[in-house]
Amino acid sequence: MSTPMSAPRLPWPTAAEPLPLASLRPVLDRLSSLATRHGEDVQMIPGAALAETEVAADPPPALEQLTDELGGVRLRELPLLTLQIEERTDVGPYTLLGEPTSFYPLYETPDAAVILTLDEHGAPGAVYGIGEDLALQLAAPDLPTYLDRFTDALERTLAALTERGPAAEDSADARTDAAEQFMDEHLFAALLGMRELADMPQAAPCSAEQVADAAEVAGALAIWDLRGAALGTRVDLMDTDTPGDPLALHVRFGADGLVVTLQDG
Repeated sequence: MSTPMSAPRLPWPTAAEPLPLASLRPVLDRLSSLATRHGEDVQMIPGAALAETEVAADPPPALEQLTDELGGVRLRELPLLTLQIEERTDVGPYTLLGEPTSFYPLYETPDAAVILTLDEHGAPGAVYGIGEDLALQLAAPDLPTYLDRFTDALERTLAALTERGPAAEDSADARTDAAEQFMDEHLFAALLGMRELADMPQAAPCSAEQVADAAEVAGALAIWDLRGAALGTRVDLMDTDTPGDPLALHVRFGADGLVVTLQDG
């Protein structure tokens, strides 16, 4: 059964410095420009400081500057980027993840998700896609890189929709279906395990001795070090030789989210 974790009840760590908005300004300006030029297809959701009504979401404190300005992005009413999650769950793509304060969803469907990792101080780290098989795919080493990648895909999708002609002259359902297919093609298929395994780089488990900081892997049953790994590198959590029920294990992220371990219990 799903365990609801509704905002604002999560005990977020607060030691991390907020992600500076200045580092995100170029990509936010790109998104704003796309929304202005393609307003019939894409909408930017106002952040908490700009919303006309109170926002019930509970994002990590380190994202406060970002979430004050931007709440997310919708394409044809499809939520493609969500920075204001009002309810959390620990089932579906989140089944193997650890404490809810160790990650934050950026995109989710019933069977898949894109998450931002957070360390014990609340600092944001790497971004991963999680598919139906619960495998992780490295989406970006940090949030600014992921937002750039997301915006690139959105820009290509909007260009493809423009080739269909004006939205007012198109079938609404067909245009929405096309938008979803274009975003899958340009971004989500690679992140959510929707491509052939042979086309995806695979991360091999490593030993504790291969990880410089032993504290990052304390108690681990399996370890993957993705520092320097290519985007799209896959960590197959279920195909691991560990004792007991793999669904009883949980993932821990270290080294800015780039060292992945499976822990017992």
